[in-house]
Amino acid sequence: MAKNKRYKANLNGIDRIKNYAINDAVALVKERANAKFDETVDIAMNLGVDPRHADQMVRGVINLPNGTGKSIRVAVFARDAKADEAKAAGADIVGAEELAEQVLAGKIDFDRCIATPDMMPIVGRLGRVLGPRNMMPNPKVGTVTPDVGAAVKAAKGGAVEFRVEKAGILHAGVGKSSFTQEALLENIKAFVNAVSRAKPSGAKGVYIKRISISSTMGPSVHVDTSSALS
Repeated sequence: MAKNKRYKANLNGIDRIKNYAINDAVALVKERANAKFDETVDIAMNLGVDPRHADQMVRGVINLPNGTGKSIRVAVFARDAKADEAKAAGADIVGAEELAEQVLAGKIDFDRCIATPDMMPIVGRLGRVLGPRNMMPNPKVGTVTPDVGAAVKAAKGGAVEFRVEKAGILHAGVGKSSFTQEALLENIKAFVNAVSRAKPSGAKGVYIKRISISSTMGPSVHVDTSSALS
């Protein structure tokens, strides 16, 4: 009940129809992030694509300029020298066949998964487990790479993967409510511009239909698209 009262109180002062300039939207979200923990600031984008068609899939990765504020656990599939490189870069879990068996058994104690190219015959068997969680390593987003050290550091430093869902909606965390307004603005603009650059060849008409931002416990605020792309 207290949660519902707080949510309703936070709705005061927000026009649910208006598209706010990005700086005003961030200010509204920060003002209403009043939970007892450091809330994540999320972005949701409605895209004019149908990801059921291969030429309308939107996915990519962006290194947010101010990080995510979240501690990321990284697993790496690698052997020998590449395994040592991953560990030295800060990977939390490193392995090969034994790690694959753990994943198949449902033990997924990580947020991001990276693999060297030679590990893909092993990692390929994990698609049904990692795929639905958007954790399957993919060369298009730099998570299948021989340079595992750089990939681990990027993941730890604020790299955010994005992939459009079936309804043409894309979600991601772009920071914490404790971030300064300037830091959140930089992260959000970097993310929106990355999604804009990832426009697929099959997209027709309006590509970015709507953008909204919110904190974990707060209401969403609609954003004027042009202000987020500038």
